[in-house]
Amino acid sequence: MIDIPIEALVAGLIFLVLLSAFFSASETAMMRINRYRLRHLVRDGHHGALRVHALLERPDRLIGIILLGNNFVNILASSITTIIALRYLGEAWIAIAAGLLTLVILIFAEVAPKTMAAAYPERVAFPGAIILVPLLWVFYPAVWVINAIANTLLRMVGLSPLEGDMQQLSSEELRSVVNEAGTLIPKRHQKMLINILDLEKVTVDDIMIPRNEIVGIDLNTDLNEIVTLLARCQYSHLPLYRDDVNNVLGILHTRQVLPLLAKERLDQQALIKSADEPYFVPEGTPLNTQLLKFQRQKRRVALIVDEYGEVEGLVTLEDILEEIVGEFSTNYSSTISDIHPQEDGSYLVDGGANIRELNRSMHWVLPVDGPKTLNGLMLEAMESIPEGAASVRIVGYVIEIVQSSENAIKVARIIPPADKQDLGLRT
Repeated sequence: MIDIPIEALVAGLIFLVLLSAFFSASETAMMRINRYRLRHLVRDGHHGALRVHALLERPDRLIGIILLGNNFVNILASSITTIIALRYLGEAWIAIAAGLLTLVILIFAEVAPKTMAAAYPERVAFPGAIILVPLLWVFYPAVWVINAIANTLLRMVGLSPLEGDMQQLSSEELRSVVNEAGTLIPKRHQKMLINILDLEKVTVDDIMIPRNEIVGIDLNTDLNEIVTLLARCQYSHLPLYRDDVNNVLGILHTRQVLPLLAKERLDQQALIKSADEPYFVPEGTPLNTQLLKFQRQKRRVALIVDEYGEVEGLVTLEDILEEIVGEFSTNYSSTISDIHPQEDGSYLVDGGANIRELNRSMHWVLPVDGPKTLNGLMLEAMESIPEGAASVRIVGYVIEIVQSSENAIKVARIIPPADKQDLGLRT
């Protein structure tokens, strides 16, 4: 090697630095690449993604070939630098040449290529795999020996190199991924995805129509009153019962009544024959579970019962879908009709308004982990029903009693906080 021209030695040194940069960039790009996007590209048949995925299936072998190549070229570059220093500069320059080579490798073969690879992992990993795959085949025996020794050392300390290749995301981590997607996912779609993840935290009790608000058909009432109810009702499914909703006989689809009305054959027995069997679900059922039950049972309406079998309320498939996509119905009982804005910036709200729907409609943050209605929230905070005017502050919202009865708060005035960031604590 002493007889090799200086030009060849310098050219070889530059080539080795470039090789070192390639191995450094490839290592960072392979480890930095988005595994979920990679899987998507693999399903689409992307050739570069297929090669990278094959390499990442055994990360120990991938790291082995990269470090083998990187260390070899760095050591060879150091040897060439030493020869150049001895031949043209003298022994005193060996340490200086080593220091200069270290600086060159650090900048041009480590920091710069790794920074670029971290910023653009796919642009580096896909073409890099074209070189790494055949290199792994050529030097497989050496890589196998290195991996065998390294893996044995890892197992001696209780670690397995093949575990944890692809960590699964928790729901909270997935929620963070969706929130940080930026322009990749439209804001409305982000909100829908977050709502889907939140279904497991919400139960049927949170969105049900309370028992006292259920609109149904009492078969003991006059037939003319039943016809009037059917003509004016805006719901498509109505429970049939006798005297009390706990004695429910079925769920009637109003569309099934139209042929009976046209043929003037409508009576109580015809209504019972046209109705479907009632479908009951226990209170506390998470919405994601109930959504799957609706799908399996081919149902759209369910009655919620407590541990004693008493009907607590009614939930529909549309109610669950609205938790995902937002309001899309025009029910006359919508929470919007329970809210009356005032000139002073406050709002008069019906005491029976559902808190979740209030938050969704008005973008408020009233607590939803306890009572389901505004009346229940105020009674929990006050621990009694005041006889006269009274107010309470709940997470920054001032809520005043406007009208009450002996057993409930009928109307309340809500004054939202001036600064929604300063919401305080429930008092």
